Amino acid sequence: MRMLTDYIAKAMRRARYELLEDGSFYGEIPGFQGVFANEKTLDACREQLQEVLEEWIVLALAMDHTLPELDGTKPGVIRETA
Repeated sequence: MRMLTDYIAKAMRRARYELLEDGSFYGEIPGFQGVFANEKTLDACREQLQEVLEEWIVLALAMDHTLPELDGTKPGVIRETA
């Protein structure tokens, strides 16, 4: 589990945030298509962005998609055999 935690932390360090004209914050992580958030505060945007990232990773792994490598970290799927 530590590897996944490290992977999420590395991805979140790449996040980019923008203050929009309406006063809300938009955040995204380059290299993670579809991972973005828009919230009223920067803290809420970060929190939502991490939640979206976690769900994106779970879905990608469930669908056997390859995750982007981040600084040498690329979690894989451990499958049990019967």
